[in-house]
Amino acid sequence: MRLVSFIQVLLLLGIAAYLALVTLENPGVVRLPLPTGSGELTVPVGAGVAIFLALGVLFATLLLLPGLWRERVRRGREARLRRQAEDRLTATLQARLGSVVSTEVIADSEVTP
Repeated sequence: MRLVSFIQVLLLLGIAAYLALVTLENPGVVRLPLPTGSGELTVPVGAGVAIFLALGVLFATLLLLPGLWRERVRRGREARLRRQAEDRLTATLQARLGSVVSTEVIADSEVTP
């Protein structure tokens, strides 16, 4: 779980750094520096916003994914435990009903000559 948090923090820092660079650039055309430092990518403002929006969606997904995964595992575990409890109760009920029926049959056969 700590790895996911670490990746989330790194992604957030990357988004913040790119956002700071975009705000300092010319508003008509956005120049995004490449991570390797060997150049830049020139895109219109709309494309820059779309890139940042996609990064934001990725970040939000990383934030929500662990909770959703835990909930799915918990529901599966609860369903499995419920099935096991129902099976035990069914077996117990069948065993008790079987012993009651056999006792009644024995009692009825002893009473009638």
